[in-house]
Amino acid sequence: MNAEPLANVFRGQNLESVHAGHFIVLDGEGNVVLAKGEPSTATYFRSAAKPFQFIPNLTSGAADAFGFNEEEVALAVASHSGEAMHVKVAASMLAKAGFSESDLRCGTHFPFDAATSKQMKRNGEEPTQLHNNCSGKHAAMLAFAKHIGSGTDEYESPENRIQGRILRCIKDFGETEEVSLGTDGCAAPNFCLPVSAMAKSFANLVNPARFPEITQAACKRIVAAMTQYPELIGGTTRLDTTLMRAGNGSLISKVGADGVWACGIIPSEKYPSGLGIALKIADGDDMRGRPVVAVAILKKLGILEPDAMPDLSPMPVKNRRGDIVGRVEAVDI
Repeated sequence: MNAEPLANVFRGQNLESVHAGHFIVLDGEGNVVLAKGEPSTATYFRSAAKPFQFIPNLTSGAADAFGFNEEEVALAVASHSGEAMHVKVAASMLAKAGFSESDLRCGTHFPFDAATSKQMKRNGEEPTQLHNNCSGKHAAMLAFAKHIGSGTDEYESPENRIQGRILRCIKDFGETEEVSLGTDGCAAPNFCLPVSAMAKSFANLVNPARFPEITQAACKRIVAAMTQYPELIGGTTRLDTTLMRAGNGSLISKVGADGVWACGIIPSEKYPSGLGIALKIADGDDMRGRPVVAVAILKKLGILEPDAMPDLSPMPVKNRRGDIVGRVEAVDI
């Protein structure tokens, strides 16, 4: 994959490991602003695809037909932490569309939020599908399938008409036909495409002028919901939430599993056509390389101030007692 080193991990003063990968930053005209590695590398979009999985729902009228509010729009594109606020919104989406938790087909896992998960285990509580980080996406897919009459029993099947519409949306926003399908962790289809196409997708999301008015309106609604409710997109301690809060409305952030991160920089005086960013950590790391490199890219672009998010510039490495014994730092961004 011709990946380049993006983050070094030091223990004491000695280099212990390296996270390599690819990233690219494109402006709204398709010009390369920054890049490392080989951004033509194809990999899975994972949960960074969620805004584009929801756009056809909005353009079909499904979200409005069931009265989804802006918090529910945010959760539809979220990879949430399974906190009480997330579970509540997911349950509301299902109720509005006439479904229950048992209609979801995303599977269960304990909440990503450590405090919530610990409390549930202490209380002997088992997670439900509402705790799944993709429950908002799946609730929205159920509503979409019901609205267009495509069948809700297997709404996640690649053969369902809603999934065909979603695939077309992925191709249109990435401006590529180079998309192949796999199955995501939540059992819905996912999309393998070039990292550069992921960046193009987010550039088009924040600056959708090339699309019909109905699609432009859907994009604007998603971007507004993400910036208004960053806590619903991730959670109390999650990267998407902390980055959007630090960006003060200048960006939208969306992680994907296995080291994927995508970001849209909203058009501004400095970047009139906006920016699309896509990052893939080649070894799939989500916890060390990805956050450090994401922050470094945003600082290089002048989106975050140099002193912003000091806990990720660099990130401390701690031992089991909590002592700082090393650091993770970005390489030549």
